[in-house]
Amino acid sequence: MRSPRLSLPAVLVLLLSMAGEALAREMATDPDRLLPVELATVGLDANSSAPIALLRHPASGEVVPIVIGTDQARAILLAMHEVPLSRPQTHDLMIDLLDGLDARLERVIIDGLENGTYLGWLEIRVAGEDEPRMIDTRPSDGLALAVRSGASIHVAPEILEAEVPFDYTPPGNDEVVTALGITVVEARDDLREALQLPDAPGVLVSRAVGRAAGAGLSHGALILEVNGQAPVTPMDFLEAVSVTPEGEEAEIHFWLDGETRTIHLPTDVPAIEESDDALTV
Repeated sequence: MRSPRLSLPAVLVLLLSMAGEALAREMATDPDRLLPVELATVGLDANSSAPIALLRHPASGEVVPIVIGTDQARAILLAMHEVPLSRPQTHDLMIDLLDGLDARLERVIIDGLENGTYLGWLEIRVAGEDEPRMIDTRPSDGLALAVRSGASIHVAPEILEAEVPFDYTPPGNDEVVTALGITVVEARDDLREALQLPDAPGVLVSRAVGRAAGAGLSHGALILEVNGQAPVTPMDFLEAVSVTPEGEEAEIHFWLDGETRTIHLPTDVPAIEESDDALTV
């Protein structure tokens, strides 16, 4: 006797239900206390050699580390650099699976830190359901999914207050940083020549989303100053953004297509869906 076939949405609901039953736990914090953050970059802690993700908290301007796995760090970097792959990797497959089953990842939540282990959730919206489904996850996997899907990232206040000591070092020569919805890389000599950039200190924009894109910033722009500081490296850019006075907008001076412009952007986490513009470098 042939077993009845399940539709793809039914398979998704079954898998989510099984995951929920197998990994059920209570959220470690009140959901109303969660704070939005932006994934800035990944690198290594020079002291422990452990991969870390840096999260920017707009309200305080603080950048805090989250210890992640090596495979997840690589997956995040591939997505931030928008490296084309011949076949989907694990996190790409998970996003494709959600898309194919008419579901979407809305939020990645890091809700606690217990005995040195970070706790997280995926908040998934399934078509036709009134409430999202919550799936227990390693935050490092959640961040790798967020950077691919545009899902927002929220953390418990305790994560920001943990004061985990770290000494960030870039992951090789291809450092990439995101802040204010602007992803920047080093303005290498070959990129300067190819894009005919001016001979001035700055970092190269590889992607812009949200208000940054709406204000005219796009791939190929050379950011000359942030709040009066000239960034030479991507981390210089992040640090200049992070010291924006509370309640004020970041002032960004940039060159694009032969012209220089100045824009002002709020420091809150941008809405990815507003618009985006990307460049593979």
